[in-house]
Amino acid sequence: MTYVEDELNSQPECWIRAAEEADAHKSALPAAGERVAIVGCGTSFFMAQSAAVLRERAGQGETDAFAASEFPYGRPYDRVVALTRSGTTTEVLELLGRLRGQTRTTAITADPHTPVMESADDVVVLAFADERSVVQTRFATTALTLLRAHLGLHTDTAIADARTALTTPLPEGLVDCGQFTFLGHGWTVGLAQEAALKMREASLAWTEAYPAMEYRHGPISITTRGTATWMFGEAPEGLARQVRDTGGLWVPGSLDPLAELVRVQRLAVAVAASRGLDPDRPRHLTRSVILAPATDPNAR
Repeated sequence: MTYVEDELNSQPECWIRAAEEADAHKSALPAAGERVAIVGCGTSFFMAQSAAVLRERAGQGETDAFAASEFPYGRPYDRVVALTRSGTTTEVLELLGRLRGQTRTTAITADPHTPVMESADDVVVLAFADERSVVQTRFATTALTLLRAHLGLHTDTAIADARTALTTPLPEGLVDCGQFTFLGHGWTVGLAQEAALKMREASLAWTEAYPAMEYRHGPISITTRGTATWMFGEAPEGLARQVRDTGGLWVPGSLDPLAELVRVQRLAVAVAASRGLDPDRPRHLTRSVILAPATDPNAR
């Protein structure tokens, strides 16, 4: 079994623990009424997008999400939350350094022995969800579960659905598809983006992701026999029929959307295996992006 498989299979237990510990981390997480930005890179950025929508729609306060490298420094926030599995990602550490003494910061990380421990005002360590794999699975979903629980939005259904996602066979013919499109609405747009990233990282698959209603505005033109369109959450009226009319495979989101992401993680591993790839050794990727400082003052 690969590291990725082992780690994605452990997610129900990780989610249970994160939900149980949410109250213990209450003081480090955004309070109701705070104006908040949630940042990250790669997978963590997509989790930030989902968390931001959940918080704002829960009436907890204005909440934005940014890739750490794109943070708008001129915009005032009461708190900035940084998601960083490794605690070493260059863009995140630079952001936290620039905000020190100006804006309250919280880091959610997996490793307590990294620079982020000294870079943020508050730190939440989810060491039980740390990973050996390059491809993120359980840390990302566990961090989002922590934030869902903090908002009072986590339910036991999510755990049960995650277990279902791990044991139910994938739809017939899905692994053989040549292209995958993932769709979301509201907080699940970030999950759809993450699903596409997982497929690209682990299996080098041709994948795309869109807000569900935007899919009709052009992207559906690539859908045909041998492609798959996977919905996270409830689909807009008529969309399933429209996809089926193209000859493409429609995959409805029947589980909690976070559990649907677990199903995609399994698909990524299965497609990698079918193509003779090792998902623990994704092409051109490392576990953390650490950028060497430029020695040339004219370097960009």
